[in-house]
Amino acid sequence: MGTCRARDVHDERRRLARFRRGRREAAKPRRRASSGDGRRRDGTAAGHHDAGSRRAHRARARAFDTGAQVHLGPLIRPASLGLALCLLAAACGPGSTSGVTSSSRTSTPTPSPPISAEWVEYHRDAGRSGVGPAEPALTTPAVAWRTSVDGDVYASPLIVAGHVIVATENNTVYSLDLFTGSVVWKVHLGDPVDASSLPCGNIRPVTGITGTPAADPASGRVYVVGFLRGQHHMLYSLSLVDGSTVWQRDVDPSGSNPAVQQQRGALAIASGFVYVPLGGLFGDCGAYHGYVVGVSLNGAPAAAYLVPSSRGAGIWSPQGVTVGADGNVYVVSGNSTSGSGFGNSNSVIQLSPDLQTVRSYFAPSNWAALNASDTDLGSVGATLLSNGLVMAIGKDGVAYVLRAGSLGAIGGQLVSRKVCSGAWGGTASSGSDVYVPCADGLFALSITASSIDIRWFAGSPVLGSPIISAGAIWAIEPSSATLFALDPATGHVLFRTSLGSAEHFSTPAATDGFVVAPAGSSVVAVSVVG
Repeated sequence: MGTCRARDVHDERRRLARFRRGRREAAKPRRRASSGDGRRRDGTAAGHHDAGSRRAHRARARAFDTGAQVHLGPLIRPASLGLALCLLAAACGPGSTSGVTSSSRTSTPTPSPPISAEWVEYHRDAGRSGVGPAEPALTTPAVAWRTSVDGDVYASPLIVAGHVIVATENNTVYSLDLFTGSVVWKVHLGDPVDASSLPCGNIRPVTGITGTPAADPASGRVYVVGFLRGQHHMLYSLSLVDGSTVWQRDVDPSGSNPAVQQQRGALAIASGFVYVPLGGLFGDCGAYHGYVVGVSLNGAPAAAYLVPSSRGAGIWSPQGVTVGADGNVYVVSGNSTSGSGFGNSNSVIQLSPDLQTVRSYFAPSNWAALNASDTDLGSVGATLLSNGLVMAIGKDGVAYVLRAGSLGAIGGQLVSRKVCSGAWGGTASSGSDVYVPCADGLFALSITASSIDIRWFAGSPVLGSPIISAGAIWAIEPSSATLFALDPATGHVLFRTSLGSAEHFSTPAATDGFVVAPAGSSVVAVSVVG
């Protein structure tokens, strides 16, 4: 396995210390300064960016560039540090699961102070708020750069320490410079699955990384699931510094058939776990099930929850797992086989952090009819509101308001209302306001325990999953491959730009001064201040 020198241990500790100092500096309040301009590598005008915002992003980028490849140092007992470094250096390459052993020697990372500019999971965080920084506000937006990648991008980009993390269906992960779009690093995790080898599905010609990854800036890692040739799902822990594999682990539950299980839902990090949802393929072929797998970050055995339906009830919404401030895990299941019984199909399910206990659940009283007509409640993930409420809405367009912690079992919602013709994807929410992507437009709702009010709806364009940033609602219209910015008070269009291409369920990410959108086999960044 090789030897580790004391100097290597000392150097690793020094890099981690520099990384943490850089993150503390980036987290400090910053003063706005006059703007400047420049040119991108492709000749596109960079526009006028707030200098304070630029310095903050650069500080975060330097924090990664100076080290923090893995979360070692004080997070590992001194007697174990040298061994852990040896394990990472010698045994954690592609195809190895030895990294799980090394991670068992670490404790759960303690989060660093929050940095508003980072977008570390689908719709920013494990709570799926979809809310980015309000400043700088939208003024004269313009495309800043466009970068091509080696496959279609179904996952949302992430933005961490001045880098944009992008994952493709070719099982490649990229780190791009936020300001230029240039490739900082890329890593190919293995051959994807030929779509023609699967019994159904709608991602072609290959399927690899579909679910949005999750990043942990405190440990300098990003977690991503690839679907690999041979038809198995592998979770990778990658260094945010250079993309190297820290460890990897198969996440297909025992007894499952990976060929008919799809990992479309976004990953989440909370309570010392990486949560991985699984559902079925488009077409509902084969004996698939709904699962959530919780991979421990301290090396303990993985946990798993199986939706107790005889077949189906997948957890497939792109929003994936939603995690409350108390650590409770919320998932929404889809339809099960008609006539197979309830089995928590078409349900909102609240799980304990270790996935071992169903703490509460809700299902519409017409769950059986929804099963029979393939009208999933689980086409959208759970929306957690700041007033202790939970909202769910699915393919039939009926919104349900529930009480967190006591979801209401069958038919026990606080209030419900037919809102639209059907909803898909993920929501964005701020306070009691929720923005919902429907087949007939984007709907702005105001939610209380006794009412669901429609504030406005934008019937054209027909937008996908929205986010909130720079004083605007941002969303992609897949049919026209156009990124839109809307006025959150009225729904009026403030800005639009062609992306050239867009996939079903595409959703953007945001940070100080930028909105970053997947665009087929490219990524496009928009400067919000021109």
